[in-house]
Amino acid sequence: MRTTTRLITTTALTALAGAASAQEELNALVWCDHTDPALIEPFEEEHNVTVNLREYEGTGAALALLEQSRPGDWDVLVIDGIDVFRAIDAGILAPMPADELPTVDFFPEVVMEDNNTRDGQTYAVTEKFGYNTISYNSANVEEADMQSLASVWSEKYDGRLTIYDYYLPVMGLAALANGIDTADINADNLGTIGDTLSTMRSRAASVGGVVAAQTALATGEVDVVVGGGEWLTAVLAEEQPELTWTIPEEGAVRWTQSIGVLEGSENPDLALEFVKYIVSPEGQARLATSSCFWGMPANAAAGEHLTDAQKSVLRWDDQEDYLARTQLYPAPDTDLDIEMQDLWLDTLSQ
Repeated sequence: MRTTTRLITTTALTALAGAASAQEELNALVWCDHTDPALIEPFEEEHNVTVNLREYEGTGAALALLEQSRPGDWDVLVIDGIDVFRAIDAGILAPMPADELPTVDFFPEVVMEDNNTRDGQTYAVTEKFGYNTISYNSANVEEADMQSLASVWSEKYDGRLTIYDYYLPVMGLAALANGIDTADINADNLGTIGDTLSTMRSRAASVGGVVAAQTALATGEVDVVVGGGEWLTAVLAEEQPELTWTIPEEGAVRWTQSIGVLEGSENPDLALEFVKYIVSPEGQARLATSSCFWGMPANAAAGEHLTDAQKSVLRWDDQEDYLARTQLYPAPDTDLDIEMQDLWLDTLSQ
């Protein structure tokens, strides 16, 4: 009996060891703010899972990577809110049960059902938002100048600004400077927008991506970032409080990012749990204050898990005003998008 018992126990322990070594894995294509261990580790520990993250920049890069991958290689996708429809049209996002997503607690302006749903099915959910606007060094500029887009890229700041290298938000700002709503950008007014872009480019010392723009401001290479915002300066606020941002009187462009489960996922239930975690109040608070970049959580209930200092940096109490005074990214059709990208490339070459 003792021998039998010992054999059963050994077999059981071996099985348990095998189960431990065969820990589930989840594969996610994400932006850099999802790579913070403070965000990912609580989910891994709760579900005894390893989350494998692949960081990418630009929706085109994600779509190309998915096209080159085998079905089931990836489970979760984080994507620019304005590009969710592209992913839906490409058939790469799986429907999710809307009643399991806490959108009732979201800031109403960022639920964005028109972007995240199709034919009554929910394919993605907004997880974070913020603003492409003007970041600056308050010690080196006249703050009153930052309240007008025209004065931001005036001769006064010649050589003292950098432009964030993403055509949609910067062209959106150029449109707003001319009294054109981002939703009304068309082939007929691209010439006006192009003239403003040319002026902006002539004043700029550089054009750069996230890291380059942030570094230029932090090191004093420039004093202004066109297209910046809380996502650029919030992580620097503690050490460099003079680096800040504003929304000018003409307004600014509002960005959103969404998350969804990929069609063909081999772990659809676990993938859905990951999405639900990310948009939960706790997950949202961690995502909002990620070490890569900060931004407003879509779920307003996250405020209960943020400190007063964190909420101050995010300007939590100003969101009602900011949401009212900002507009969504331009959403061009294919033909207009080609024209906009051509105009952007022409601007960069000047």
